[in-house]
Amino acid sequence: MFFLISKLLAFLVNPVFWLIILLLYVWLGHQELVKRRIIKIIVVLLYVFSNPFLFDEAMRLWEVPAVSVQSLGVYDAGIVLGTTSRYDKQLDRIQFVQSSDRLFQAIELYKKGKIKKILYSGGSGSVLHQDEKEGPWIKRYLMTLGIPEQDILTEDNSRNTHENALMAEPILNHIAPNGKYLLITSAYHMRRSLRCFEKAGIAVDPYSTDRISGPRKLELGYLLIPETFTFASWYILNHELIGFLTYKIAGYI
Repeated sequence: MFFLISKLLAFLVNPVFWLIILLLYVWLGHQELVKRRIIKIIVVLLYVFSNPFLFDEAMRLWEVPAVSVQSLGVYDAGIVLGTTSRYDKQLDRIQFVQSSDRLFQAIELYKKGKIKKILYSGGSGSVLHQDEKEGPWIKRYLMTLGIPEQDILTEDNSRNTHENALMAEPILNHIAPNGKYLLITSAYHMRRSLRCFEKAGIAVDPYSTDRISGPRKLELGYLLIPETFTFASWYILNHELIGFLTYKIAGYI
């Protein structure tokens, strides 16, 4: 039930959904004064949610900072959290998505000797297609890159970050009890992930990937000119904030 509720909340935090509700009221409402006020609110929301400077500042406060490869020691395993890809059955190949940087960074860390094994934790996060699990095809992909099978660990039953931590725990304790583990996930997702692994009793160090907030710039266009991509990006931050809150309420963190 919690899984379904979390998916519903993810839809409700989308700024597009809020604007649609407001526009419907303007369309169907009868009070002209209220409608004019709502139109003003819509204009403000459109500008705020499309301003790249405001979004970057908000995301910068939320994301866990990244560290350099050179600053790392050697870890028994790098834990990569899923949702980095989907499988195209028609073309019979993997299609990587935005968060795939998690996987690519883990491959680099393995090649440089910073992590001894890669644990990929990811089943299906879909409500309708729970049979489409990432673990098996990610394992095949890593093997095609020359990574030995014994250094690739997968679990393909977790559906969310809470379950990632719970299901990774027995695997980690089997390969390296009380070992050193590196948690590899998106910078915007790291805060919630760290708390989940802490709750599961797994000590990890963070390795943030695919940061969204770039360098702070004081350029006129960046400060003032709206961008459509920025509007869509707010969904990511809102989704994480709601996810953190619901996990807190549920006792997952």
